[in-house]
Formats: sequence, structure tokens, C-alpha cells
Amino acid sequence: MAMTSNAMEKNSNSMLNASVKVAIVTETYPPEVNGVASTIARFIKGLSEMGHDITLIRPRQGLKDKPKNESLFKEILTLGVPIPGYSSLRMGLPQKNKLLKQWASDRPSLVHIVTEGPLGWSALEAAKKLNIPICSDFRTNFDAYSTHYGMSFLKNPIQRYLRYFHNHSNFTMVPTQELKNQLLSNGFERLRVLARGVDTKLFNPSKRCQELRNHWGVKDHENVVLCVGRLASEKNLNVTVETFKAMLQVNPNLKMVWVGDGPEKGALKLSCPNSIFTGVKRGEALASHYASGDIFLFSSLSETFGNVTIEAMASGLAVLAYDYAAARQFIDHGANGFLANPNEVNSFVAAGLELIKGDVNLENLRVQARQTTLEISWEQVTKKLENNYHDLILNSHSKDKLASSPVLREIFIKQ
Repeated sequence: MAMTSNAMEKNSNSMLNASVKVAIVTETYPPEVNGVASTIARFIKGLSEMGHDITLIRPRQGLKDKPKNESLFKEILTLGVPIPGYSSLRMGLPQKNKLLKQWASDRPSLVHIVTEGPLGWSALEAAKKLNIPICSDFRTNFDAYSTHYGMSFLKNPIQRYLRYFHNHSNFTMVPTQELKNQLLSNGFERLRVLARGVDTKLFNPSKRCQELRNHWGVKDHENVVLCVGRLASEKNLNVTVETFKAMLQVNPNLKMVWVGDGPEKGALKLSCPNSIFTGVKRGEALASHYASGDIFLFSSLSETFGNVTIEAMASGLAVLAYDYAAARQFIDHGANGFLANPNEVNSFVAAGLELIKGDVNLENLRVQARQTTLEISWEQVTKKLENNYHDLILNSHSKDKLASSPVLREIFIKQ
């Protein structure tokens, strides 16, 4: 018995140090601009650097899109169609037979499903049929989004579908404890918290650009209010506009800069004075736009996390957000940012007015915001994802052995 137990422990340690062959399935990926795409790209980069073998399955993004084929990273491109209301994003079409054929001949250690669309569903069905371990991500509140597009009647059916989808994976990763608690209360099972990181080298106060501020028409000692993200109704942008207008009454020299694009851009141009619209920015340009601002307003209540919150903090901005998702996790009200109560209608506007009062040390907020994010590295978060992968594989091996061996079942019961 003892020898068998030692052999099992040795085998477990060997698995924990081994390279993992992962199939990652997602319906969004850069150059598409959204939090899910940027997060999974960052994870893939980190996992490849750790020596893991990654195959990415995603929809083709245009005729010129060619799959990569590198030593530890290759892509399989599938058919996709534009998502209604999100013409710049694509939804994968069902590909169960293709995935069954692919994974039967080139079996991955596990399948990681990032999105729950038709491609994600195909991956779930194929992996289940081939008995491949599955983990999934809950990254987007699609049930909440339905109310912003005149389809509130779909909220409950979408939630039922998401619950069924995720409860058929071995476990589901969520970005915050708050979201985990919410999903558990709605019948979701086997949830694990995996936070997100931020690139503090890219998003850095040192990227502040005086030339850019001059281009915006900002004079010395004047403040820029920034909003970064998709300009769409689910982002609750009317609250941002209302807050900026109130702040403008106190300080007429404020400038509002919108970084991003979307269906609400036209309406925002009409409703928000003193505004500058830069369009979508990426990489160094995005980092420079962040760092060249002073105050960041983020009034969304539809996020599972909100990457822009910690990107703005890392860039040295004074952030105002609802006490929700990433803001709840990382902002200490009055110390490194400001929080508004999501259950009080006027709380966001009131917090915005408080933020620009003379007795608030804006510079200290910005310094402390940056300091907070230095503890959230992508390296640490990716290591936790790697640990989740090893745990999934180890548990799957253990269950297979337990099912076939009465001796091992006895050992595990005694442990």
C-alpha cells in the first residue's frame, strides 16, 4: 500500500512539472478590442513562455486572416459571422465534427473554453464525447446585456443556457469572488476565482504625453476626464455624461476624452459638451492616452471584471467606478480612488462632484492607484491558471484510476 501511495505522489509531482497540451476555444481574439480578447491573448503569451503547447481555435477574422503555426502556438481558424449589434466582432459557427476529428487525431491534455457561443458549445460537446477534461470561463454577462438591446425577455433563457453550459465543464473560472457568489446563488457549480492581471510596464504614468494633451487643447493644471471602452448602451454611458456635465459646472475647464468606438458614438457627440473622440487605440497609443488623462470615469454595471479599471489605475489616474467587479476588489474609497453605490441613483454623480472638490488630493489618489496595481502581475495570474490546468489533469487522472482500481479507491478514501 505504502509503495503504491508513494508512486502516486511521485506521479502527481511529475504531472505538476510537465508541459500541458491545451486547446483554447474562443470566439473573440485580437485585433478585436474587448476585455475577453486582450485577457486570453495575455494568458496565451504567458503560457507559451512557460513552455506549454497551445492550440487556439477561433473564427477567421476576414479573408486575410492566416493561422499561426509556431513551435508552442498554433491556430485553427473556423467559420464565423458578425454578432448582431457588434459588427466588428464575430461569432463562431458550429464545428463539432471538425473538433472531434482534430482532437481524436491530436488529443489535447485539456480543453479550455473561453466563450459560450456556437463554437464554444461545439467544443464542449466534442470534448465530452472524447472524455477530455474541460474548464471554462465566465467572462461576459450576456444575460444582463439582453436588457440593453430591447430583448429583456431573453434574460432568463440565456441564464439557463449559461448555467447548463458551465455546469457541464469540470470547473468554471470567474474573475471575482463577488461574481462567484452571484453565480452560485443562481445554480452554477464548481466555480473558481481567477483574477486578471495588468501590464504595469505598458500602462504606466511615464507614458504621459504633453504633445497629446496639447492636441486636446488642455492647458497646464487643467484636468482631462477619460473614458475608455466600447461606446455602447450596456456600458451605462448616460451616467458618465451626466456626471461629466455636473463636474463641468464646477470646473468649466475640464475636457472629456472618449477612447473607443461603438453604436452610441453619435449620440454622445450630441449630448456631451467639451468632448474629444479619439477612436480605438491599442498598445503604446492606448497606454499614452490613459496616462495623459487625470480622472477616469467608469459607470458600467454590466462587467464581470472591467479590465479598464486596473489599466487606468496602473496608468496613474484617479478612478471613479461603481462599487462592483474590479473596482470593489481593488479600490479603497478615498485612498486610491472613488467608489459609487450601485444601489443609489445619484451616487455616481455625487462622487464625481466630490472628486473635483479642492479638498481632495487628486495627485495622492493617482499615486496610490498606481501603487495598488504593482501587486497584480500577469505572471502571478498566469501561474494560477497553470495550477488550475495541472489540478484539472491530475483530478481527471485520479478519477480514471479510481474507477478502475479498488486498491486506489481504498487509498484515496483513507487519505
